[in-house]
Amino acid sequence: MLTNKKYFVHESSYVDEPVEIGEGTKIWHFCHILPHTVIGKNCVIGQNVMIGPRVKIGNNVKIQNNVSVYEGVEIEDDVFCGPSCVFTNVINPRAFIERKHEFKKTIVKKGATIGANATIVCGVTIGEYAFVGAGAVVTKDVPPYALVVGVPARQIGWVCKCGVRLEFDEKGEALCKSCGEKYRLVEGRVETTF
Repeated sequence: MLTNKKYFVHESSYVDEPVEIGEGTKIWHFCHILPHTVIGKNCVIGQNVMIGPRVKIGNNVKIQNNVSVYEGVEIEDDVFCGPSCVFTNVINPRAFIERKHEFKKTIVKKGATIGANATIVCGVTIGEYAFVGAGAVVTKDVPPYALVVGVPARQIGWVCKCGVRLEFDEKGEALCKSCGEKYRLVEGRVETTF
């Protein structure tokens, strides 16, 4: 095991140089962190995860087992990536054509959740606190707080910052049944109210 005062890396994992790994982060069995990758503080990187090269991961991110985070993907703070979820970075890959200059940017915004076995097709943005259901295939942007499921993913509702599904009344207002956070729906967007 590689341990230092800042972070933990299991002895079965490879960390290329240069990389930045934040304090309190744990990288578990059989991972590979490629060069020029930045991983924030207090992250948990599960077994058999590959990240990079040139990927930025925020703070407090949980990436579960068997996930590959390819160049072109940016993950902000507090994101959850479920087991075996998939990111892509080329829209039309061919084994016999190199398209590294065509990588499309994918951004996963603060607090979003990506369920197990979901596929995120490159070039999309997943909004703040959005929730992508298990097995969904995301082919277009997901609005903040949106709940999307299916193949291709379609929006079926809204979720609270805490992840519980919201129910809006006729005034376009919702109160989370779990944490008490208040929301309103304005022109197809969710806003928090205080």
